[in-house]
Amino acid sequence: MRPQRKRRCAPVAISFLGVGVNDDIAALLQEYADLLSITGGDAFKVRAYERAARAVGGHGQDVSQLDAKQLKAIPGVGASIADKVAEYLRTGKVEAVEQARAKIPAGVRELTGIPALGPKRALLVYEELGVDSVEALASAIDERRLRGLKGFGPKSEEKLLHGIELLRAATGRVPVDVATELAQSLVARLSEVDGCVRCAYAGSLRRRKETVGDLDILAAAEDSGPLMAAFAEHGSVAEVIGRGATKTSVRTTDGVQVDLRVVPPAAWGAALQYFTGSKEHNIRTREIAVRKKLKLSEYGLFHAKSGRRIKVETEEDVYARLGLPWIPPPLREDRGEVEAAQKDELPRLVTEDDLRGDLHTHTDLTDGLDSLETMVAAAKKRGYAYYAITDHAPDLRMQRMTKQKMLAQREQVAKLDAKTKGMKLLHGTELNIGPDGSVDWPGDFLAAFDVCVASVHSHFDQPKDEMTRRFIAAAENPHVHIIGHPTTRKAGKRPGVEADWDAVFAACARTDTALEVNAHPNRLDLPDDLILRAREHGVRFSVDSDSHSVPDLGNMRYGVGIAQRGWLTPDDVINTWPLQKLRRFLKR
Repeated sequence: MRPQRKRRCAPVAISFLGVGVNDDIAALLQEYADLLSITGGDAFKVRAYERAARAVGGHGQDVSQLDAKQLKAIPGVGASIADKVAEYLRTGKVEAVEQARAKIPAGVRELTGIPALGPKRALLVYEELGVDSVEALASAIDERRLRGLKGFGPKSEEKLLHGIELLRAATGRVPVDVATELAQSLVARLSEVDGCVRCAYAGSLRRRKETVGDLDILAAAEDSGPLMAAFAEHGSVAEVIGRGATKTSVRTTDGVQVDLRVVPPAAWGAALQYFTGSKEHNIRTREIAVRKKLKLSEYGLFHAKSGRRIKVETEEDVYARLGLPWIPPPLREDRGEVEAAQKDELPRLVTEDDLRGDLHTHTDLTDGLDSLETMVAAAKKRGYAYYAITDHAPDLRMQRMTKQKMLAQREQVAKLDAKTKGMKLLHGTELNIGPDGSVDWPGDFLAAFDVCVASVHSHFDQPKDEMTRRFIAAAENPHVHIIGHPTTRKAGKRPGVEADWDAVFAACARTDTALEVNAHPNRLDLPDDLILRAREHGVRFSVDSDSHSVPDLGNMRYGVGIAQRGWLTPDDVINTWPLQKLRRFLKR
């Protein structure tokens, strides 16, 4: 699966993963959409370019090898966009994009990445105050110069400062999907090197965190030389930062630091445990080792008194010597996993193989890229027992949904279901939760859907108490089965909304409303800390892809990773259940 590229407004550069031209064009189209949005361009045109960017970025063929007819066959790529793609392939630039860039300073484009600002307000602070960078905006807030502008006040200043913090925190962080693909590429190459006994990635990526600061690759070999050479010469490497017998550090062409450590095979288990982390978890395991008169470090496990090395070729060996069962990496955050292991109470974590279906997906009827038939065929290849189509309801006016369109799709789904052997199709919808907690359609119309996902898509700045009531009202709606991407966060772009989450979770538990773990790498929502809290209330969950194209279906593994970090078991996740049990839940 090709990763979704992080939105960017700077001129494009060659991708370090080698997916190259498609991603470059996708980034250029997204930049043009951003520029149009900043300058007040037509909203439908903006969405058209955003849709085309997703389609090109996720296209399975190298678009540089396609003719004009084949380009226009890509969903969302019409004649005008195809002409711009052809112009870029021919000249290396697009004149319309160049003209749009000239109107907006690069610093203003950077401002659009600040959550709570947005394109129009970014242009306003530039035109009125000359603010042309993130730092200039921070200074203007400190000097209270924004308060003279319409729509800005102490509350908005507070939100903007928080947004600046989020943007700064995201700088240098690599999304989990991009990090995973790079790590897998490196591990695959190093595993082929003569003398390599084992190779794996470690660190926060192995613990399934949503973003990583840098990558840790670990290998076991008696001679590190060939591995270090192959690593330094990998196609993704732009710079070798440091090189030695046991550790080499590089920076990729996309600026990601990757560290390779090579250890003797006998030390593999201890080294993998140590470099996987977390720091807090390792402190706990070292404390246990000390009590057992042992010494545990990245170099191995030793008898404390004699210094003699204890052979631990696997992590299981390390934990067994400490008197513990193996602890899955996503749990290693010192959040009770050691105590659970000591009591033999570690959960059997949900896995991607446990998922029997996907309950939140879209087609090109609304903002998806692929047709109903294409999405269903791809889902069937994944071996699902059931699959729900949940296109947007009419309150998202950009989607232009009507009852007539939805009923026509229901007929299509029924006909396709009759032809699709081995996978049950469910017809659903993604509703919009309005500011008062109401949803798009009345109950008599909603009752005919197999599954209803309800999500917040607007009015993100409601006060905490109003947002809480909004979620609770949605949970109490008897036709709402799942609350979609509950916090509404988008990594590096938008913070989560404020709500009394414990009150929301209690309402979901009381009404048997599931909470979604949205698997898209830009969302991963609910985050793991809130999953843990919701689980304490007895809430059920649904791990969904929120797919808008076929490649998005592969994002499920990232949602499973966050679910594992939240200690979820298959029983906690409704789309691991057999269809009959799921139907009982949906008809509650």
